[in-house]
Amino acid sequence: MTQLLFYESAVPVSSDRHRKMSVKTGANYKFAEKVNSVPLTAIEFGQAAVEYPIVFSGNGETVMPCAILGATATKNLFVKEDGTWGGKYVPAFVRRYPFVFAQEQSGKQLILHIDESFEGCNDQDRGERLFDSDGTQTQYLKNVLAFLQDYQQRFNRTQLFCKRLIELDLLRPMEAQFSLPTGESQSLSGFQSVDREKLKAVSNEDLGKMMRTDELECLFLHLASLRHFGSIAERFSIEDAGGSGSVLSSETAADARADDAEETAKSPSPSDA
Repeated sequence: MTQLLFYESAVPVSSDRHRKMSVKTGANYKFAEKVNSVPLTAIEFGQAAVEYPIVFSGNGETVMPCAILGATATKNLFVKEDGTWGGKYVPAFVRRYPFVFAQEQSGKQLILHIDESFEGCNDQDRGERLFDSDGTQTQYLKNVLAFLQDYQQRFNRTQLFCKRLIELDLLRPMEAQFSLPTGESQSLSGFQSVDREKLKAVSNEDLGKMMRTDELECLFLHLASLRHFGSIAERFSIEDAGGSGSVLSSETAADARADDAEETAKSPSPSDA
């Protein structure tokens, strides 16, 4: 299984193993407090672009959009001390937890898994049951399956979107730098953004295709969202008790500028440098 991030003990859901299990979810996102980015599907760009920098993680033929949530590798700046989410929009990748689809060994079928390490998993009837006493799926579990099936379809559609970006050679490496209270700088690298100049050179035919599939709108939302690296820097400085968070340009600021907010450019899946 890939891109599991905060999943620690994901096992296939079955009536034999989980007949007595209940799941109590809520507004506690402590499970996500140590990730600095999560994958996004293209349909989420409209809401996510309002407050998160949207970049592209991965390299070669495997690229996926993601929302940047922190300035260091092990800190999510949007999870508050009490576990609540500090942003308006919670990405679907986070909302689906503790459930996830994973391929079986043959790779032909997706199997529903649950992270049994999630603190909300219990057999004391707290929350929602997964199965009735006779082993049939509850409506809650059916709703979970429907949500994940929809998520998977959106994920697959997003992969096609990313494939087009790769075919058109529109992505370039980026890097963001934040200053620490000590005066040292912290680099966040391992991601890519759309190259504005290459986008301008795309043929009318390809632009037309992207407009009809709403992919062009996604690109504009992505580019506009880069301004939020400034907000990440501000959150970072507050978390570090007065550190002056700033984003430094390592190539041409104009290439990653949105409403006069300078962003950066320079290196390959969000990681802490």
